[in-house]
Amino acid sequence: MPVYEIPADLYNKKLAEALKQLEEFKMPEWANYVKTSVARARPPVEEDWWHKRAASILRQIYIKEVVGVNRLKTRYGGRKNRGMKPEKFRKGSGKIIRTILQQAEKAGIVEKIKAKKSGRQLTKKGKEFLEGIKGEGEN
Repeated sequence: MPVYEIPADLYNKKLAEALKQLEEFKMPEWANYVKTSVARARPPVEEDWWHKRAASILRQIYIKEVVGVNRLKTRYGGRKNRGMKPEKFRKGSGKIIRTILQQAEKAGIVEKIKAKKSGRQLTKKGKEFLEGIKGEGEN
C-alpha cells in the first residue's frame, strides 16, 4: 500500500516511532530552545517533536518526489501575529529542515540531486523504508 493512501497523522506517528530506532535521527541540543518558525510564539513542548517533523518531511519528499529546503520552509511556515497590524505569512525555520535532511542523508534515506529540479529525493533504500511502515488495518 503506497504511503499517500494511509492517513497522514497515523502514518507520521508510525514513521516517527521507526525513526527513533535509527541512531542518525537524534535531536540536537539546540533544538530544545528554538522555535520552528518566526510565526510561532514558543518552541515546541512535545518530547518527540523532532522525530515527528522528520517523519513529516520524509513523507513530503515521498509524495512530491524532489523537494528543496525552500519549498519545505514554505510548507512549515505560518501566519505571524503582528499585534494590531494584519497577519502575514512567514516561512519556517530552515536550520531545522536542513539538519533533518542531513541526518536523512547520513542514514542513506535521502540523496541530493542536481537536475532541472534540484533538491533532495528518496533513495531506493529510503523508499523501501517508508513503504515498510504499515497502516493500522494492515498486517
